[in-house]
Amino acid sequence: MSLRVADPEPGIRLVTIDRPERRNALDRATYAGLSAAFAAAGADETVRAVVLTGAGGCFTAGNDLRDFQDVETDGDSPGLTFLKALRGCPKPVVAAVEGHAVGIGTTLLLHCDLAYAGDGARFRLPFTALGLSPEGGSSYLLPLIAGTKRAAELLMLGEPFGAAEAAAAGLINAAVPQGAALDTALARVRALAALPPVSIAATKRALRRGHDDVVARTLAEEAQVFHGLRRGPDAQAAFAAFLRR
Repeated sequence: MSLRVADPEPGIRLVTIDRPERRNALDRATYAGLSAAFAAAGADETVRAVVLTGAGGCFTAGNDLRDFQDVETDGDSPGLTFLKALRGCPKPVVAAVEGHAVGIGTTLLLHCDLAYAGDGARFRLPFTALGLSPEGGSSYLLPLIAGTKRAAELLMLGEPFGAAEAAAAGLINAAVPQGAALDTALARVRALAALPPVSIAATKRALRRGHDDVVARTLAEEAQVFHGLRRGPDAQAAFAAFLRR
């Protein structure tokens, strides 16, 4: 299994990406599992909050590029389906990041309510280097939280950055000692789970109400451009070169 779903405590759902041999890269099966897990958490009245993390000291290396050599996509891609499920989950979602958070491993944090990262975590938005363009709503949400100049730097240059920089850009709430991200996230969801669920749900809706339509539009528009580029020669050559390494 590429995903583990557990309820370690009453009211808390823990979703763990579990492909350590691939640095938890997200393939079609993992995306499908994540989409189902967030839909199930949203529908389960016993679940008060969700933690998303990765196994083996790594959050996720992003899309599994072996899938990206398949140029055909009918309808929403598995990644876009997952992001919609994540964003649509009515329960608070808290991310716990250790190790690598690459590509969608970084952009998905824009759709979590809270996020914490070990101070050894490394983030990267490598889209331009792969012949691609921003995804995950990042072309709208990242300038909103980080400012246009910092967003341009992160998305255009695509250079790696650490947990302190991720916190300064608003991608995470805080950098914590390495190895402590999951414990920190669990402490936060315990606090959330102890609060009236109707109040938490209403607050989550209120926080997103002003952006929902534009984020939905951005996700669709980004996906169209992204997958057009993904099918192109620059991206396919970049994927092939990466896989040869």
